[in-house]
Amino acid sequence: MAATEYEAVPAVDADIDARRTGGPQGSVVVMKFGGSSVADPEKLKRVAARLARARTAGHRVVGVLSAMGKTTDDLLALAGQVSPTPHPRELDMLVSTGERISCALAAMALHDLGHEAISLTGSQAGIVTDTVHGKAKIVEVRARRIHEALDEGKIVLVAGFQGVSTAFEVTTLGRGGTDTTAVALAAALGADQCEIYTDVRGVFSADPRLVPDARQLARVSFDEMLEMASSGARVMATRSIEVARSHNVKLHVRSTFEEGEGTWIQEEDEDMLEKALISGVVHQREETVYHVAGATRARLFGALAEASVNVDTIVQTGTEIVFSAPVEDREDAARTLDGLGLEWSARDDLGKVSLVGAGMKSHPGVAAKTFATLERAGIEAPIVSTSPIKIACHVPRADVDRAVQALHEAFDLG
Repeated sequence: MAATEYEAVPAVDADIDARRTGGPQGSVVVMKFGGSSVADPEKLKRVAARLARARTAGHRVVGVLSAMGKTTDDLLALAGQVSPTPHPRELDMLVSTGERISCALAAMALHDLGHEAISLTGSQAGIVTDTVHGKAKIVEVRARRIHEALDEGKIVLVAGFQGVSTAFEVTTLGRGGTDTTAVALAAALGADQCEIYTDVRGVFSADPRLVPDARQLARVSFDEMLEMASSGARVMATRSIEVARSHNVKLHVRSTFEEGEGTWIQEEDEDMLEKALISGVVHQREETVYHVAGATRARLFGALAEASVNVDTIVQTGTEIVFSAPVEDREDAARTLDGLGLEWSARDDLGKVSLVGAGMKSHPGVAAKTFATLERAGIEAPIVSTSPIKIACHVPRADVDRAVQALHEAFDLG
C-alpha cells in the first residue's frame, strides 16, 4: 500500500451539524465532477442540471468541480514555455485557476435554470492546507461560509484541488486533489454521502478497455478500494479514500452521462465477506523500481517522505532495499537518493498487476493460483508483494495487458 500521510478533518459543531443534516431543507449531499464531466460548455450545462435536480429534490447541495478537460495540462505546458523550472508558488497560483473557471461557469448555468448558486475558491470555502506547494495536505476545513450559503438556499460550488495554506498562500493538492476536496467537505459537513461523478459507470473487476467482459461491482469496501487505487485503478485517488474510511463517508461512484446505480464504497459488512474471493485485477503500465545499497531504512524512507515521494512496494533482501514509486516522482526520488550519497539504480521497464479482494483473507491458495497462471502465460514476476487482501506482481511492461487478462479469466471475474 502506498505510504502517505492523510488529511485529518475536524468534526462539525454538534448542534450545527444536526441542523444542517436534519433540518427542513433536507440533508447535505456533496457531488464531485471530474474534468471529463465538465470538459466543454454543453457538459457543464448538464452538470448544472444534475445539481439543480438534487436541489429541487430537497437536498442542500455542494458541488465540487475539476478544471475543464485538459485545462490543467494546458496550464502546466504554458508554464513550461515560460520557464524550464516554474516557481512552485507561482505554479500553484496558475493551475488553481482551472477549477475556478469551471465553478463560475456552472454557477452562471444554474442561475439561468432559476437557482441561486455561488462559486467559491478553495480558500473561500475554508480548505486549509499545509505549506507544501503542488502536493499540499488538508489540515482543517472551516466551512462556515458554505453553511451560510446553504442556509440561504444556495447551491454551493467549490473549486476542487486547492486550498489556502497556514501561511496564507494558494496551494494545490496534487493528483486526485478534487476527490480529496469533495470527501473532506463531505466529512466536515456531515453529508449523508459523497457522490463521485465520472466518465465510467462505476468500479469494475478490471479496466473494461482491456477486458471487455469486466464486471461492474455493486459494492466495494474501503480497504479494497484503497488497495485498488494504490495499485493503479484510476476511478478515485488514494488519499480521498483514506479520508472517507477515517470518517466513514459513504462514496457513490456514478456516471455523469447516463443513469445507473454505480458502485458504493463503504465499510465492510457481513455480506461483503461472503462475496467473491477476488473483487478485481488492477494494473499500472509504468512504475519505477529502485534498488538501493548501503542505506538504513529509517534514513532512506525518512528522506523520501520529506521529498513527498509516494513509496509503494518495499522489499529487502540482505543489505539491498528495493522499493517502487510512481513515474511522476522519479525526479524527486533521484535527487533524494543522490543527496544521501547512496549507490542506486532504477528500472523503468516494469508495470504492476494486482489482485484485490477481501475474500482472500479467509481462502488459501490464491497466491498459488496467481503464480501458476502467470507461469502458464510465460510471464515472469521479478518482484512480488502482498497484504491481507492484495497480491501485487511487478511484471515486464510489455506483459501487463496479458497478465491482467489471464488473471481475470483464471479467477472467473467476468
